Amino acid sequence: MTQGAAARLYTPELLGLAVELADYPLDAGFPWQGEAVSRTCGSTLAIGFDRAADGTVARLGMRVSACAVGQAAAAIFAREGVGSDETAIVEAGRAIEAWLAGGAPPAWPGIELLGPARAHAARHGAILLPWRAAANALSKPARRD
Repeated sequence: MTQGAAARLYTPELLGLAVELADYPLDAGFPWQGEAVSRTCGSTLAIGFDRAADGTVARLGMRVSACAVGQAAAAIFAREGVGSDETAIVEAGRAIEAWLAGGAPPAWPGIELLGPARAHAARHGAILLPWRAAANALSKPARRD
């Protein structure tokens, strides 16, 4: 990646998102937990949730080991994840995957900040991590520790 391409990819807005992850620590007591790994870059994301009575996400936390793009994607997910249900998260993940492949922009707020990464296929797996980990967590029965 050339210096100019890196500057277009790693914008100040994208880099600034990573600090937001401190607001979403992963709690070992979350009843719904899941993980995802990017096959292209090895980035990982572990996520946990509490759910409200209606099944929507009431609280979430993450542990992210990813590049700045993956961290930014996790922060964008976290901003809107609370209040979402499993269907909305799964559908958003599919829409984001289609967008990365050249499709229409998905409706997830803030996703446009990741627009410069669309041209970097090696970053696509990191972008999808939070939606994949969330779908994994929400598809399981609650843990009863």
